[in-house]
Amino acid sequence: MQEKILLLVCCAPCATASIKRLEEQGYEVINYFYNPNIFPNEEHDRRYAEFQRLCAEKSYVALDMDYEYQKEHRKWLAFIKGLENEPEHGRRCVKCFEFRLKRVWEKMKELELKAFTSTLTISPHKDSEIIHSIGRGFTGFKFFDFKKKAGFEESVRMSKELGLYRQRYCGCEFSMRD
Repeated sequence: MQEKILLLVCCAPCATASIKRLEEQGYEVINYFYNPNIFPNEEHDRRYAEFQRLCAEKSYVALDMDYEYQKEHRKWLAFIKGLENEPEHGRRCVKCFEFRLKRVWEKMKELELKAFTSTLTISPHKDSEIIHSIGRGFTGFKFFDFKKKAGFEESVRMSKELGLYRQRYCGCEFSMRD
């Protein structure tokens, strides 16, 4: 029996190679899109729709989005309050990772799973060690640096092949300015 793992998916392109790697390592992947940081609402919905399309086309298991965007976005803004002027890759991003990983950890426990991880480490713009250090604070976090073994390049290739929308900024209103 395969071990199930809950995967925090930031977007469809990052999910492609991450899911592939987890499946190659014998995991049964349950995908979870939790991104109340993404702004504006239309961008959030576009990324979610692409995630749903990817999962439907590839027959990936995906949880339905279980949050009301505006409400969760306000919670996220409150959590990162005071860090709005931080540069991209700064302390605001660390808090953002913490906020999202905590919610996925809660979802993992709710589903009675034993493991979770995140696609966030596939991006060359994200420090995998920071994500790992945050994840270490949650039981069940499995560290994967998906950018290794040309993971990011594989995600770009797979995204092009599938015609997936690739965004031009991380997601939050503060990253738009950078």
